[in-house]
Amino acid sequence: MHPLPVDQDARGIIDPVTGLTRFRLDRFAPSEAVARFVDRYWVASWDLPEDEPFTQRILSHPVVNVVFVGGQATVHGPTTRVTPRRLAGSGWALGVMFRPAGFRPFLGRPMNGIVDAALPLGEVFEDARFRQEDPERLIADVDRCLAARVPAERHPAEDTMAVVERVAADPTVVGVAPLARREGVGVRLLQRRFADHVGLGPKTVIRRYRLYEAAERARRGGAVDWSGVAAELGFSDQSHLTREFTSVLGITPAAYAARSGGGADSPPAARA
Repeated sequence: MHPLPVDQDARGIIDPVTGLTRFRLDRFAPSEAVARFVDRYWVASWDLPEDEPFTQRILSHPVVNVVFVGGQATVHGPTTRVTPRRLAGSGWALGVMFRPAGFRPFLGRPMNGIVDAALPLGEVFEDARFRQEDPERLIADVDRCLAARVPAERHPAEDTMAVVERVAADPTVVGVAPLARREGVGVRLLQRRFADHVGLGPKTVIRRYRLYEAAERARRGGAVDWSGVAAELGFSDQSHLTREFTSVLGITPAAYAARSGGGADSPPAARA
């Protein structure tokens, strides 16, 4: 098994420039069968001085992450807010990052019931047993467990998965009504499918990915036309983008860009 490199895509990791000096992040591909529903396995490892804990803030993708750490396994549902992850001493954690709507066939009930929730993995996979001695062995166990539970037939959630992944890949998708028209369904039906299969509504999902795009542009630095970016990503103006960015990430685009070494062309904090 060979790790997939952590490339220029740092979406979801707030201030990755700082974070990746405190912990290492490796990504691994699932088996072909499991890849229908799982995007990746990730392993975070850290070795910090005992008196220097570190808290990494995460704005997760609109997906489920199953996290194994310290002998515990927890299902983390889709989130509506930034969540902190505290690291101390030395250790490692393994995560199973599902694709959007990818956990629905395994959960067996609507995903909106686990938004912002954390539940023991045993509530979903009652008979599963995993060896947590090392990440590679654990990945193999988890992959076998999931492969044995992959539905033989196509699940309705896979259609919603395709919609979300198109939203993620296409920054021109900025509104629910245009998305519904493009997918050939009504707005209410699209909302019901997202609630059932993803857990979050289409408006929240669209805005999450557009904020990721804004954060990546701030992080990369260079000359950025922020008024143009705001219009491109569906915000009414630059001030709207700045307010939304700050309300979700807890920091202005200017401060975020400066922290990442790219502050010269960022929207001024005074506009927040």
